Amino acid sequence: MRNATLPFAAILAVGFTTSLVTTNAVARDYDEVRLGVDIPYEPFMYREADGTLTGFEIELGDAVCAYLDISCTWVEQDWDGIIPGLLARNYDAIMSSMAITDERAQRVLFSEPYYTTPSAWITTHEHDIDIEDRASLEGLTVGVQRATLQDNYVTELYGDVLEIRRYTGVDDVVTDLLAGRLDLTFMDYPIAEAAIEIDTPESQFQRISDFIKEPEHIFGKGVGVAFRPRDEALAERFNEALSALKEDGTYDEIMNRYFNYDVRL
Repeated sequence: MRNATLPFAAILAVGFTTSLVTTNAVARDYDEVRLGVDIPYEPFMYREADGTLTGFEIELGDAVCAYLDISCTWVEQDWDGIIPGLLARNYDAIMSSMAITDERAQRVLFSEPYYTTPSAWITTHEHDIDIEDRASLEGLTVGVQRATLQDNYVTELYGDVLEIRRYTGVDDVVTDLLAGRLDLTFMDYPIAEAAIEIDTPESQFQRISDFIKEPEHIFGKGVGVAFRPRDEALAERFNEALSALKEDGTYDEIMNRYFNYDVRL
């Protein structure tokens, strides 16, 4: 689950029959909504070999826009700049695995949560690490994606015993873990599954913890679409669409293409 602690605020709303209008309007009508997204973050969002955007959230976002009868454009933005990009009006909402936390909710308007996934500690089979034995972790090196909830979790709960190395992307974490430059990693589990094979006879990696979704003050209440605070009309329309897609089975069809477990809340 994507997961930075970054500031939020501003304005926007949506309709269906008019195009983009002035930036000072309190309520604006759109026939197009721009969605900020950080690529890649497989299986949620990534590119096919031919360059086509796909993934669980890409398909779900496209289905939301189809239900609302609006055109949606995906705008790529690195994760550490995704909220500043929203504030700069580079896009109208963020649909990029952003966890709902109390801290963010003070600054941004979220949709209702539309999925939740666990995190887990992972290492190679060459390591014998007991994550419950804090004393044994002293001096070990953990890799995390920078500015994520996983980063926040490790920093808050293990920063006194583990050396933390922060990376821009998951692929770099995996590379350094395989090269022996890291002892372990803490990842959003679906991201880990997409990036590496885990706990199979052929796998070089093993999960060494239960699935972790708490504490809530770090992991939040699930993932939501993020809007500027005055964008209530747009958020309400997204909530309507997400609810309808769950009711008519579209959500489950998309979910089952990417997960072998339920990510619904």
